[in-house]
Amino acid sequence: MRCVIARFPFDLTKSGVLESMKGVKPEQVIGESVIIGRRTYPVKQVGQVITRQDRRDFSVGEVLRAMTQLGFTCRGIPRATAPTGVLSPFQQASAMLGIPVAV
Repeated sequence: MRCVIARFPFDLTKSGVLESMKGVKPEQVIGESVIIGRRTYPVKQVGQVITRQDRRDFSVGEVLRAMTQLGFTCRGIPRATAPTGVLSPFQQASAMLGIPVAV
């Protein structure tokens, strides 16, 4: 499949990506990720390995689009959920001033 990453054209195949990532130890995933084989890699790490470019040269979106089109499972940033029963700073200030606020 032909795709453009950081303004450069690449002919990528699923087997080629699998081969490129073979033996590469996954870094800690903080944001978006791609599952390649049985491992989960950060998108920027995958992009760096398959394009041999600096991570600052391409966006996460470019690599996610290419990996999705090749059939890899991609995951976005997990939604942060607020702990139950914890008041926001606004609610805390309102409570200290005696102003009723719905929780």
